[in-house]
Amino acid sequence: MCYETELTFSPTANKKKLAVIGAGPAGLSFAMYAADRGHDVHLFDQANEIGGQFNYAKQIPGKEEFYETLRYFKHQLTRANVTIHLNTLANTETLKDGNFNEVILATGIKPRSLTIEGHDHPKVLGYLDVLRDHMEVGKRVAVIGAGGIGFDVAEYLVEDADLSENKDKWLNHWGIDKSYTAGGALKEKELTPTTREVFLLQRKTTKVGKGLGKTTGWILRQSLKLHNVQMINGVSYEKIDDKGLHVVINDKPKLLEVDNVIVCAGQEPFTPLKAPLEEAGFTVHIIGGADVAAELDAKRAIRQGAELAAKI
Repeated sequence: MCYETELTFSPTANKKKLAVIGAGPAGLSFAMYAADRGHDVHLFDQANEIGGQFNYAKQIPGKEEFYETLRYFKHQLTRANVTIHLNTLANTETLKDGNFNEVILATGIKPRSLTIEGHDHPKVLGYLDVLRDHMEVGKRVAVIGAGGIGFDVAEYLVEDADLSENKDKWLNHWGIDKSYTAGGALKEKELTPTTREVFLLQRKTTKVGKGLGKTTGWILRQSLKLHNVQMINGVSYEKIDDKGLHVVINDKPKLLEVDNVIVCAGQEPFTPLKAPLEEAGFTVHIIGGADVAAELDAKRAIRQGAELAAKI
């Protein structure tokens, strides 16, 4: 919106056969707009459905609208005649065989791993183990990393799955009187006790969640507070063992006796195909998390895909 004269998608005078690797937000956006311009676009993903990280985000209570985002893109890809190859691991050989003119890498990110002692302990899970693979999580949990993903994982662990889809339950949870009989339409909150004790930890000494959106960050913090999530900053991680997570807080050693440690400690671009493709002579464009993985940002990824599609 408001860029109608700057970001335009005029029909191309030089039709190309384009391979898009990765069907996350950036790949979906590029494929749709590039096909609309008249390019022959093939979208590859090794998963059995489009969406990439959207498929994990849509499981977070309050983010169910991503189901509609994916429904939109499915319709748009069909309308634009994008050829979709799911359950397909694209490589240099397959792309050579396809006679593609250029390749767009939208392969996303890989989670950053821990390097402390005990990083490979059975207690340790990554956020993809939880949101993608649905591995069992215990009753006492430490979440390492309090960025957007850390908050999402904490919310996923403590909130009833149906809270944001049950209007009356949601209103009661936040103490909103829809009958307007109480002063200010506010009443006593009716909270469903969580079955988990969760610690949300970060190394930085700044307020936990400071980097969240200005209009929504306070809501996320308040939601976790209602579920008694302990948000702790200035944490140094020492080791993980059978007893739990050993940390130092305010120069004092502390043991968090947890069943699981879930790592949400950032991401790194995932671009293993870049060098082989360039060596094979392909022109390669990198967009989305594969380009910048500082914090997952669907809006930036979608716009970057659109901008490349407008000029390719």
